[in-house]
Amino acid sequence: MKVAPSILAADFTKLPEEIKKTEEAGADFLHLDIMDGVFVPNITFGPKIVETINRITAIPLDAHLMIVEPERYIDRFIEAGADWISFHAEATKNTNNCIKMIKSGSCKAGLAISPPTSWQEIEQYIAIIDFILIMTVNPGFCGQAFMPEVIPKIEEVHRHIDKNKLSCMIEVDGGVSPKNAGLLCNAGVNIVVAGASVYKSCDYNAAIKAMKCLKD
Repeated sequence: MKVAPSILAADFTKLPEEIKKTEEAGADFLHLDIMDGVFVPNITFGPKIVETINRITAIPLDAHLMIVEPERYIDRFIEAGADWISFHAEATKNTNNCIKMIKSGSCKAGLAISPPTSWQEIEQYIAIIDFILIMTVNPGFCGQAFMPEVIPKIEEVHRHIDKNKLSCMIEVDGGVSPKNAGLLCNAGVNIVVAGASVYKSCDYNAAIKAMKCLKD
């Protein structure tokens, strides 16, 4: 299982150092939470910060767009250096167009769904996206508690992908920690997003290794 630490939980007064420590700890991606204060009740940062982060790291950037009408901004995040881009099915009426825009920029295209959203609502897209981002908290704030009631949804999506021999990966975001990483791995998750469990720990390496479900 791969780990994508969410930079939103890092100390932004020491961002270059935080990113370097994350690289050295074996992170597979850097997860970038992009919030607009409209789709979710919080505001984070935009393409300029993504561009800055891209200049100081070689780790692939995983941009999670929690914004309305993502089709208005996808090109800007591609230009800023995002490698993986996901957007919320609930935030646009132009899902197909958004997927095409992301893929045309040579990025991995993902579709995100919040806890109340059934995966069947986006079933038609699973064959054409690179990954599905299943939220295990309600999007908008860092540090929320993991919602175990979402596990059956993850398992259903995994069975659907396996049955139809699809290449779509499963990413999970929200309250992930070493305590529940094994459960997620068993449910079929390929990538976990982790914020506080990495950046609030005293040992980034140990935290990331535990969530990869690796043993010494």
